[in-house]
Amino acid sequence: MKYRYLPIYAVFPTLCLLGMAGCRSARTAPQITVGPVATLVPDSTSSVTVDVTVEVPAHAFSKRSRLVVVPQLLSADTVVAECAPLVLDAPVYRKKMERRQELHDYKDSLQASVQAVSHRKSYSFPYQERVTVPADISGGRITAVISADGCGECSLVDSVDMAYIGNLPTLIAPKEELHLNWMEPEYVIRPKVIKGRGEALLQFVINRHDINLNMGNNREEMNRMLETLQRIATDSLATLQTVSIYGMASADGSYAFNTTLSRNRAQAARRWLEQQLQIDLEQQVAFSIGSRPEGWMPVLQAMRADRHPDTLLVQQILEKYPGENDDPAEYRIRRLACWPDIRARYLQKDRKVEYEYTYTVRNFTSDAELLDMYGKRPDAFNEEELLRVSTLKTSPEEKMEVYRTLLHYFPQSQVAANNLAVLLLRQNKPDEAEAVLRSLDEYSPEMLNTRAAIYVYRNQYEKAIELLNTHVDLPEARYNLGLLKAARRQLDEAYRLLHTYNDVNAAVVALSVGRNDEARRMLEQCNDTTPRAHYVRALTDARQQHADSLMDHLARAVEEERFRLRARTEADFVPYQTDPRFIRLTSEKKEEDR
Repeated sequence: MKYRYLPIYAVFPTLCLLGMAGCRSARTAPQITVGPVATLVPDSTSSVTVDVTVEVPAHAFSKRSRLVVVPQLLSADTVVAECAPLVLDAPVYRKKMERRQELHDYKDSLQASVQAVSHRKSYSFPYQERVTVPADISGGRITAVISADGCGECSLVDSVDMAYIGNLPTLIAPKEELHLNWMEPEYVIRPKVIKGRGEALLQFVINRHDINLNMGNNREEMNRMLETLQRIATDSLATLQTVSIYGMASADGSYAFNTTLSRNRAQAARRWLEQQLQIDLEQQVAFSIGSRPEGWMPVLQAMRADRHPDTLLVQQILEKYPGENDDPAEYRIRRLACWPDIRARYLQKDRKVEYEYTYTVRNFTSDAELLDMYGKRPDAFNEEELLRVSTLKTSPEEKMEVYRTLLHYFPQSQVAANNLAVLLLRQNKPDEAEAVLRSLDEYSPEMLNTRAAIYVYRNQYEKAIELLNTHVDLPEARYNLGLLKAARRQLDEAYRLLHTYNDVNAAVVALSVGRNDEARRMLEQCNDTTPRAHYVRALTDARQQHADSLMDHLARAVEEERFRLRARTEADFVPYQTDPRFIRLTSEKKEEDR
C-alpha cells in the first residue's frame, strides 16, 4: 500500500545528497512487523492508546540507511493524523550524518527521535502513543508507514497495520434516537364548573344604600357587572348556578350599623341586576347577598403608602385590637390627634360591591360533537375536552394548533405544553420548544425529560446529562441518559443504563463493551429492519464469525450509501475484506445501479 501524503519525509531528499550508496534492495529486505494489532475504542476524551512492539529483524535496512517508521491515523485512504516517528540510524549513515552536522551545521529535523543501531542485529522496540481520534470518524486504522533511504536514488516504502479503530457509538445519533414523553391522558367527562369574581366601585349618599346611577361612575360600574353576568345568562351552552353579592361600608361607624348598611347596598345591586337580566322567580334562588365591612386595614395601607408620620400609631392600635368587630379599634383611632387628617384624606370615598359567580357549561360527549363545537366555541371547552380534540387531529400542524389554543385558555396545562414542545423539537425548533415550557410554574418528570431533550438539540450534552441524572427512574430519561453517555464514550455507564432495552442502540453499546452474545439477544428481540439495524447485525456476525449471515445482513445495510462507505473502514470487518462477497458489496456502485 503506497501513500502520497508523507509530510515527515521531507528530510529524505536532503539526506540523499550525502551520496550514501549501496542500499539493500526493497525486494530482499526482511519484513518489519508490529504486534499485537488490536481494535481500539476511543474513550471519553476521544482518544486511544497505541501500545505495540515494533519488531525489526536483522538486515531490514542497509548499513548506509536510516529506517523511519511513521504511524499514521487513516480513515479510508485519507491521512487524518500523524504520530511520533520511530527513527533508526545504521552505523555508516549515523557517522555521515554527524559529520554533516559538524561541518555544515546541518539541522536534522528527526534528531530527537533517532536511535543508533546495528543493521546486523534484530530489535524489539516498544512503541506507545496517545492518539486523538476525530469524533466524526466511524472507523479506521493506525498504520506504520516504513521508509529506508540512503542512496538518493531508491527508497523502500512499505506499511504495516499497528491498530484498528472501532468507533461503534457513531452509529448512535442522540437527536434522532431520543425517547420523548408524549403525554396523552385518558379522556374523562367531568362537570365543567367555572368560577369568576369582580367588583364595582360605587358612590353612595352617606349612610344610604340606594344606587344612584347618575352619581360618579356608578352607571359604568354597574353596566360592567351586568355585561359579565349577561354573557353567561344568554349563552345557550351555559347555566348560571350562583351569584353572591357583597356590599361594603367604610371603616368609620359602628360595626353593627356598617354590616346592615353593607347588606342593604348588596341587596340594591341584586335587585337592579335581576331587573336588567329579567331573572324569573325560579332563577332568583341563584342570587344571594352578604356584607363585608372594609375595616381599617385599607386606611392603614393608604397611610403607609403616603408615609404619614402617624402610621405607626394606627398600626399599633389595629395589632392590639384585632378581630372582625373593629369598634374597639375605631374608638381609639378617633381619639388620635391625626383623626381629622385620617377622615379627610384616607377614608375611602368609593364603596365596593363585590360579586362572585359560578356557572356550568354543557359537556360535549361524542367525538363528532367535540370536533364540530371546537370549530365554533373553543372557549366552551374544558382542558380534558381540548386534549381529546388534540387526539382526534391527525397532522402535527393540526395538533400544534389545538395545543396552542389549549394553552391560551389553560396556560398551566402540562400535557399541552409538553406535547407542543415535543412537536416543535421534531421540527428542530428547540428555542420555540423552550419558550413553551418556560411559561409553566411546575415541571413533571416527563417535562424535565423534554427539557433535557432541548439541551441535546442544542448540543449542550452536559446540561442534559445533569438534568437526566436526577430522573433516572423515568424509563425515557434513563434511556436518553444512556444515549448521551454512549455519545460521550462513557461506555460502561451507557451499558449499565441501556442493557435492559432490546433495540439497536442498546446492541451497539453492548458490542462496544464486548458483550457480543448480549448484543445478539437484543437484536433478536427487536423488529427493526432498517439498514442501520442490519449493519449492527452484520457487526455481531463478524464478531462471532458467522460469515454467511454477515454478508446477508450487510447486503441489506449497504442499500444506504453511508453504510457501504462505513463498512470499508469498520474494524470488525477487516478479516473479511478479501472475501469477494465483501468486496462486491462495498465497491463503488455503477451509475446505472444508483
